[in-house]
Amino acid sequence: MSDQTSVLDELPGDLMIWVLIVSELLVFGAGLLAFLGMRAMDPVGFAADQAELNRVAGAANTIVLVTSGYCAARAVHSARHMRLWLTGAIVFGVVFLVVKWLEYAEKARLGIGIETSDFFTFYYLLTGFHALHVVAGLVIFGLLMRWHTPRNLEAGTAFWHMVDLIWILLFPIIYLVH
Repeated sequence: MSDQTSVLDELPGDLMIWVLIVSELLVFGAGLLAFLGMRAMDPVGFAADQAELNRVAGAANTIVLVTSGYCAARAVHSARHMRLWLTGAIVFGVVFLVVKWLEYAEKARLGIGIETSDFFTFYYLLTGFHALHVVAGLVIFGLLMRWHTPRNLEAGTAFWHMVDLIWILLFPIIYLVH
């Protein structure tokens, strides 16, 4: 046996979490590319629909999710206060979902749904799929509160940072860029 370690040995968590993360990034990347392609074909319609979005809520959710990611990272590095930091990550994750639900409710009140336009089809599919990943991350954190090992905590936090990264890409592309 060799005393050398491979790059895979240095990854936090298990290899399978990285397979999952890369596959999810590819799925979201394909969705964003499709969104950008459709926007290129109808820039005026997409800009008009984009104006209906609540940019303040989107920006607030960015701050909330990044703060949740910070709490998750602190949980990895603070065995003594791990549960406190995970609780913070969970609370901020729930706040993210509440703000997103309020955004959806506002759109529903205005009669804007998934079939309203191509823009809103992509908006609901991409942000809804992301919200499902937030829910999955919260379930993972809940499980980690009970069954935590350093390796599991690293894997769960890596998943959560993927969720952060996806939102950091979704927010400007969907809410801000014309």
